[in-house]
Amino acid sequence: MKRINNRILEIKKEIQKLGDLRPGSITKQYSNPKEKKRAFYQINYTHKMKSKSDYVKKEFVKEMEKQLKEYKKMKSLFEEWVDLGIEKSKLLMKTNMRNKKIK
Repeated sequence: MKRINNRILEIKKEIQKLGDLRPGSITKQYSNPKEKKRAFYQINYTHKMKSKSDYVKKEFVKEMEKQLKEYKKMKSLFEEWVDLGIEKSKLLMKTNMRNKKIK
């Protein structure tokens, strides 16, 4: 149980350190794909159960990629936190069941 609680505290600290977040993925598109001319960037994402696409200027691609990376990290941390919460809940229920049997 102590291991779980310690890891949850670490996750909370890691979440606090996260920068700006943005879901989705960036792709490089071409107005003329056969000749690979007139390139542009596009971000595709789902938010509030709606798929969306936005154009991204070339000078903002690196920043967007950073935000996408932070978002993925946040999702991973939340998933781990939920997994630990489930594990902790199961352990608490087992412990309570054992204590009731002993009495």
